[in-house]
Amino acid sequence: MPQRAIRREVHHGRMVRCFADRPANVDVMLRAAAGRRPDATAMKAGDASLTYRELDDRVESLARGLVELGLGAGDRIALLLGNRPEFLLALLAAARLGAIVVPLNVRQRRREILFMLSQCEAAAIVYEAELCGELPDPAQLPDLGHRIVVGEAHGVVGEAVQFESLLEPSPARAFDPVGEDDPFCILYTSGTTGTPKGATLTHCGVIHSAIHFEVGLGLEEGEVAALAVPASHVTGLVAILLAMLRVAGTSVFMKDFKAREFVRLVERERVTYSLMVPAMYNLCLLAPELTGADLSSWRIGGFGGAPMPPATIARLAEVIPGLGLVNIYGATETSSPATILPAECIAEHADSVGRAAACADIVAVDAQGREVPPGEMGELLIGGPMTIPWYWNNPEANASSFVGGYWRSGDIGSVDRDGFVRIHDRLKDVINRGGYKIYSIEVESVIARTEGVSEVAVVGYPDPVLGERVAAFVHCSDGAVTERCIREICARDLSDYKLPEMVILLGTPLPRNANGKIQKSALREMIPPVTKR
Repeated sequence: MPQRAIRREVHHGRMVRCFADRPANVDVMLRAAAGRRPDATAMKAGDASLTYRELDDRVESLARGLVELGLGAGDRIALLLGNRPEFLLALLAAARLGAIVVPLNVRQRRREILFMLSQCEAAAIVYEAELCGELPDPAQLPDLGHRIVVGEAHGVVGEAVQFESLLEPSPARAFDPVGEDDPFCILYTSGTTGTPKGATLTHCGVIHSAIHFEVGLGLEEGEVAALAVPASHVTGLVAILLAMLRVAGTSVFMKDFKAREFVRLVERERVTYSLMVPAMYNLCLLAPELTGADLSSWRIGGFGGAPMPPATIARLAEVIPGLGLVNIYGATETSSPATILPAECIAEHADSVGRAAACADIVAVDAQGREVPPGEMGELLIGGPMTIPWYWNNPEANASSFVGGYWRSGDIGSVDRDGFVRIHDRLKDVINRGGYKIYSIEVESVIARTEGVSEVAVVGYPDPVLGERVAAFVHCSDGAVTERCIREICARDLSDYKLPEMVILLGTPLPRNANGKIQKSALREMIPPVTKR
């Protein structure tokens, strides 16, 4: 693949390296794909499919319908939708009219949804009818003027507009051009202070990420990608949906990942590209369907979120010899990839997450903000056009999370003389459960509200499939709190992947060091050995 010209530009007050030739915004990228391959399949979901011509037409109709409701540029439109066609349509229609999408995880609960909708002052929400029970009451969200329901609207909270009605013919209109530095979406990340932060991804940022995937992974025109991770996460949104727009490829939707069905889908749809967490590849290796399946089309297997076990790499090479594994390191704040380790480098640099993406800039610094020598450990700072400029309406987080035009990753890592990046530890206490990042303090703050709980600490413990699971240590002074009570409050207020798999009630205070800080390392040692296997 030919080298792409890169030049320095100023965006949001930062001097960054950019691809000189790029689409002006996400809508321009969609129109370009529809112009190049109008009759090619843009997306498939079960028996439903859309060509690029059909996708462009429906996006136009939906954008007009949203304007008829009174929505426009800069309005926040939340999406409480799983991996289904309406997600892609709403995402691209919002981009066409300059609105800002706010994807929400369908596994989130009412308390979490209320916070996010309030924090971004959402003007509308598009949601699945079966999730109406998780919607906050209208009185709690005075700014939420429009509720748009997908599916049968039984028991809908407040007045709702049917999604399909917005696709009906409406007057033609010209949309104002969207600036590339304008926000494209807000993705909420788990907050280290107990509340999520709204990472603001720009059109310029996600377009650079889509090109990084194209260039770094060698994506070709007309790839077929499996959307097996949530579309509401940065991986599904950028690495699959937008990357496929960039190469006019096909996104094949899976509602929920199941290894056996995934293997069948790869064979049936001739999937060429995936990006998943290592646990998902491990589960595929256990699927009986893998034996005898024709997976010869599958050539690019991206992974991230956790290290890929050497045994898994070896087994995949044996079973699917044509599959090249590519390690991706990034975050919501970097609009997905910050580094890429291609397949040909994995054997020699297995302990690395690769080199910085073409327009990325990564530096390791000490506690005083000074760059450390090559190979030495420091906090990784990440800059580039794909790095978010700010968190939405969060000056405190902005002040603490950005320095000198770089985002502070919170990861302790190193950059060697050849530019290979290694991750050594985390500054914050994050649990990585099958690729889902869980901040301990968020779970702790929920449990701490339980009457009778004196103190609580949440830690991760090793799991061979998911990487880590969640354990909660709870000190109850009067013994009135039960494990069932803790589980019930967590199930009510937290996403299911954040729920503690183990709750340990202690009659004594949690162990602390001389400075009074809870010793989580000592708590991890208290986890029964049988649980670690």
